[in-house]
Parts: sequence; C-alpha cells; structure tokens
Amino acid sequence: MAIQILVDADACPVKDEIYRVAWRHEVAVKVVSNSRLRVPEHPLIERVVVSDGFDAADDWIAEAADAASVVVTADILLADRALKAGASVLGPNGKPFTLASIGPAIATRAIMADLRAGGDQIGGPPPFTKTDRSQFLQALDSALVRLKRR
Repeated sequence: MAIQILVDADACPVKDEIYRVAWRHEVAVKVVSNSRLRVPEHPLIERVVVSDGFDAADDWIAEAADAASVVVTADILLADRALKAGASVLGPNGKPFTLASIGPAIATRAIMADLRAGGDQIGGPPPFTKTDRSQFLQALDSALVRLKRR
C-alpha cells in the first residue's frame, strides 16, 4: 500500500505545509474539496473535486482512507470514519485524533450543537496561530515517518 495524505481541503489552513512535507517524504497528496481549489502543479499532488452534495468530500475521503493514509481534517465525524478505516488522523493544529480521543470529541461536539440550537452564544475555535502551524508540521512529519517504518 502506498502512503497517501488525504486533505479535507475546503477550510484547511495548512495546505502549503502539507505540500512541503509531502514533497520531502515523496508522498502523494489528494486535495479533496467541493469546488475547484488552486493546487501546485506537481506529480504528487492530485486535486479531487467532488459534488457539492452534503458530506460528499467526507464520503470520498472516508472511502479512500486506509492504514497507509494520513487524513487531515478538523471535522470530528470524518475523523471518526477515517480512524475506523485504519487511517492516522490529524487536525490542522497538529493534534492527532485517536480511537481513545474520538469518543469524547464526538460527545463534546454534540453538546456544543445542542447549546447552539438552544440559542446560546458560544464562540468558535480559537484563532489559528504560528504555534498551531508548527505543531502541525511536526505531527505530519512524525505520522509519515511512522507509516514508512511499518
């Protein structure tokens, strides 16, 4: 199985970092989105444009994910599906989703959705920082090294 990086790209703030790490490791990247995004012209980078149907990008990524994949997403439900497919999963801030952490993350997501539905004003995630970007670079590099050692 060839190692690949699958990117939930529509709102991903670390696409440039993914390309740099992928080129260094010579790993294929599939940039999956509902609309055409600009990606570098490079043999390792593939743009995958799916329909604009609800969860179409998530469905494509979940079906393509396997034990040789690193999935990059902030979507907790997609992270859960990718983990169940055997993939390594990273958030754009570099924090890994694991089988141990995904249950509590899903529960928190449900609680927050209930609060928003009830009219509570709750903020979104904290602003993306240089530290997040740095942690992501280290986490992606480490995930690819682990996959290569298997």
